[in-house]
Amino acid sequence: MRQKIYFSSSSKVWDSIEWVYGIGEAGFDGWEIVADGNYRLDDPVNVRRIDDAISRTDLGITVHAPYGDLNLATLNYPIWRESIRQICTCIEKASSWTDIVTIHPGYLSPVGKMMPGKAWEQQKMALKEIGACALEHSVTACLENMISIKEFLCRVPSELLGMTGDIEGVGITIDLGHAHTMGKVAEFLPYLSRANHLHIHDNHGESDEHLALGAGTIDWEVVGRQIARDYRGIAVVEGRSLEEGKESLQLVKGWF
Repeated sequence: MRQKIYFSSSSKVWDSIEWVYGIGEAGFDGWEIVADGNYRLDDPVNVRRIDDAISRTDLGITVHAPYGDLNLATLNYPIWRESIRQICTCIEKASSWTDIVTIHPGYLSPVGKMMPGKAWEQQKMALKEIGACALEHSVTACLENMISIKEFLCRVPSELLGMTGDIEGVGITIDLGHAHTMGKVAEFLPYLSRANHLHIHDNHGESDEHLALGAGTIDWEVVGRQIARDYRGIAVVEGRSLEEGKESLQLVKGWF
């Protein structure tokens, strides 16, 4: 079966939805909806607008849950509950379009830094609730590895797998751009066969630039071969624009 390649752009969350019609025209198989801004799924108007756009295309769909100002590892109970609520609402609404929803792990707040073990447990408990919601709606909630900001949880493979390994309804999204900011691409590659979802974009190893593939310093010749060999899910090109997305797509198509 031919590898499915989708496109996603967090820079487009405030744009009018007309840009989505260019995704298929650019050669992508699907769209990963970033459920923020004009695409938040807790707004019925947004859901109807997105549903109408999807119905006018042949695009497959995956969804990235909201993450701005949310923290699944917070020790502030009302914020923790609200973070879970927003993600579960996204999963529920997205389930009519997809069976994959990517979620971000939490991070250590100033209070969390004083009790990192407790913050880890808060994250675990949140994932158990989210996993139960995902199971109910026939979705896999895929926890994503994070960028090189020391407060984030799940920046390395051992943390990502340790956090998700025993929770039903929860899988993993490997983000190779995020891994590169940690200098950990090589460490994540052996786990491609266990990944439920994949994000690909480039950077120079210092910040999360979301560049077109080949515009940064990831060795895509090596990485692409291993993706083609070991990974069987949807690969999402994350880009700043469809123009840069098309540059990445040409490279990705050469792997398969």
